[in-house]
Amino acid sequence: MTPKPAGPPDGGWGWVVAAAAFAVNGLSYGLLRSLGLALPDLAEHFERSAQDTAWVSALALAVQQAASSGWALVFAPALGTLSRYFSRRRVLAVGLALTGNGASSLLLAPALQFLLDTFGWRGALLLLGAVTLHLTPCGALLRPLALSGDPLALPRSPLAALGLGLFKRRAFSVFALGTALVGGGYFVPYVHLGPHALDQGMGGYGAALVVAVAAVGDASARLVCGWLADQGWVPLPRLLAVFGSLTGLGVLAVGLVPTVGPEEGWGAPLLAAAGAYGLSAGSYAPLVFGVLPGLVGIGGVVQATGLVMMLMSLGGLLGPPLSGFLRDKTGDFSASFLVCSSFILSGSFIYMGLPRALPSCRPASPPATPPPERGELLPVPQVSLLSTGGSESTRDTTC
Repeated sequence: MTPKPAGPPDGGWGWVVAAAAFAVNGLSYGLLRSLGLALPDLAEHFERSAQDTAWVSALALAVQQAASSGWALVFAPALGTLSRYFSRRRVLAVGLALTGNGASSLLLAPALQFLLDTFGWRGALLLLGAVTLHLTPCGALLRPLALSGDPLALPRSPLAALGLGLFKRRAFSVFALGTALVGGGYFVPYVHLGPHALDQGMGGYGAALVVAVAAVGDASARLVCGWLADQGWVPLPRLLAVFGSLTGLGVLAVGLVPTVGPEEGWGAPLLAAAGAYGLSAGSYAPLVFGVLPGLVGIGGVVQATGLVMMLMSLGGLLGPPLSGFLRDKTGDFSASFLVCSSFILSGSFIYMGLPRALPSCRPASPPATPPPERGELLPVPQVSLLSTGGSESTRDTTC
């Protein structure tokens, strides 16, 4: 008799997969975040507007998120495979993997500015391409894992293989719509935070410092939020809505900081706003992938990850060019960040339609909730409310 596949082992080779995903994330999103520093040089060389040059990063983001070629061929499988290796510590593992974004941005932002000064934009991009080749050994570390929630047979049609049937689930549809709207503004600071700092009067290395500060906040928040989410104190959908809203407010703060003149040194207001944005955006990122197994089941998490990235690609494709268009019309990026903040806040508002995203108090049913790996609602901690009537009047409620 064939043994039944085991559940997620919560470790083991999963930590190797986490390390590979760390490098994948750093060599994809980290490079894209630092690439914004090269856009002013491209605009000057080709005599194009900010809107036109923004398509360089926008297309890279869209292609990556849509999982059609390039970085996406390692990023989506890395995150999907990682989720299958963990259950109790899943969000922490995802958060650890996603810190590669912040860690690489911290190093690549000043390094890219040095390369631009030394080799020009052509030489700098060639060297970045050579660094990206290190994605190859990372993909070799992804080992398949059979779990009890896996489908018994492979899908026969291409549409089924894409997992489009997941949209029949109301919770996933709400999540997908909210994530698509958040994507409309989430990636704008990746592309235009550095140029925004340059417009504010900061030099090249000052702009690199702004990107690095955001990266430090981003990386640290991903670990802390991953640990917090795995404690089970607050339902993941509720954390997703809260930190999504804070991310929108962080982008808003970046757009509202006063103009930084050369006499104001390193531009403390913009550095503080960039740090606040990094903390909030970093907290949001692991929750996006951590909430998926509870919505679609562990067997569909890889397909769901690809679909979410495809939806976010729409925002990655349209957000930065829209931001560049507004910059060309207004003369700075302030209006761009305000508009993109509204996209993030709108998507976070839609997240409130997810199960258990809003607090509620009602009598709790017996603890027979299936584990989240089966795609059911995420379990909510039971809180015992003691009244003055003694132990007989004690009631369990979910809040």
